[in-house]
Order: sequence, then structure tokens, then C-alpha cells
Amino acid sequence: MEYSTTARPEHSEGTVARSIEEQTAKLPSDVFLWAALTAMAGSAVLQISGRKQVSNFIGEWVPTLLILGLYNKMVKILGSEPRPQTA
Repeated sequence: MEYSTTARPEHSEGTVARSIEEQTAKLPSDVFLWAALTAMAGSAVLQISGRKQVSNFIGEWVPTLLILGLYNKMVKILGSEPRPQTA
């Protein structure tokens, strides 16, 4: 499947976003998955031990970590900037 994109200067990434993406692209996508699983396990342990407020706080990290992992994977596969198509 090929995506058709048109490079538009008003949609280009800023220097901060570009530098963050360069650094996070060095991380394997598994890091975010393992972090989410660790947060789930930690939340479960805290819930069982009766620390419900802390458990809920840690449990709320899971979707954020998974979304960051998805974003990381998409940037690695698709890139953040559209590339000019060559004929």
C-alpha cells in the first residue's frame, strides 16, 4: 500500500518535534509495550495491597504508554515528514 502525500510547508514539523522523534526512534517499540505491562502489573499489585489511589494513578499510565509506542512505531514506518515521490 502506498500513501500519497503532498509536502506542504505549513504542515512541516518544528525543530523540537523533529529532534524528539530522532531520539525516540532510537528506542525499540518494545520499550513502550513493556513499560505499559509493568504499569499494569504494578497497578494490580498496588490494588491488591489496598493502595487504591496510587493503583489508579499508575493504571492511568497504560493507555498513554501504548499510544506513545504506537506513535513511535508509526514514525519509524511512515516517517514524520512526507517525502517527495520520485517517478
